[in-house]
Amino acid sequence: MTAPQVVFASPRKLPKARDLEGRVVVLDIAFAADALGKGFDRTTGRFIAELGPRLARWVDHHDHPRHADFRDDERFVLATKAEHGACPEMIDEAMVRRTGPVDTIVCHFDLDGIYAAAKWILGGREPYPGADDDARAADTRIGTLSETGRLVDAALRARWQDETLRQRIVRFLVGGLRPGPEFDAIREAAEEHERQAEAARRLADQFHVEGGIALLEVPSSAPAFDKTELLLEGQRLAPVSVVVEHGNATIAAAFDSGLDFVEVLGLGGGMPTRVSIPKKRLPEALARIRARLAEG
Repeated sequence: MTAPQVVFASPRKLPKARDLEGRVVVLDIAFAADALGKGFDRTTGRFIAELGPRLARWVDHHDHPRHADFRDDERFVLATKAEHGACPEMIDEAMVRRTGPVDTIVCHFDLDGIYAAAKWILGGREPYPGADDDARAADTRIGTLSETGRLVDAALRARWQDETLRQRIVRFLVGGLRPGPEFDAIREAAEEHERQAEAARRLADQFHVEGGIALLEVPSSAPAFDKTELLLEGQRLAPVSVVVEHGNATIAAAFDSGLDFVEVLGLGGGMPTRVSIPKKRLPEALARIRARLAEG
């Protein structure tokens, strides 16, 4: 049987339904937040409607109030981030069997989504022992990644826009982690990551800490850096880390911090402890977050 085609996407940048072959599974794609961009109805809702009966399954673990609308639709397996730290652990052999053959997998382009796609192609089995744990550690930044997990995570963080690399990682995982051109490409990208991580650590000296928030506006002259590493550096200085660049602000806190930026900022969906908003909304967001931190 031919493996499904894998298409990478994000909540606000979904493919056109008409361009997808046959029956479709969607993995690790959050419902679009209503307070950002076009919102649910004009993105996620439209995509679901246009797929119609070709949508075979939707599996996701990001918080969203519209999950309730699909409670009685067995195609949707939806959870919160607190219930499942990563998407692959929600997939098993029974689910893949019940779903039946599919032609296309649409998944998020991060490690979590790619591991979910590989697990689906393998009939609901982990690509290697501990792969689900690696996906959870990568998505929550809690726990220790295996050697394979660290390699893939570093490669993706170095070249997060590289479509070819993503496909190579899928093939590497589905193919049994064998040496060869896929592994070589992943290792090369992972080696590049250390330079970006070091750049992030140097930039971290510019964080300004006030009221429980570490804030850094990245200079336009900054070299390529790893944003996740920079956010983690900020969290070592304060409970909340904010990195501003290219007109957007990314706000993050530890997965087990108890903070929920989706709720605090009224975003209407997303990952509770890491969100991105337009820079123009940052003053209001900082005020709300500081008020929540003051409440304890």
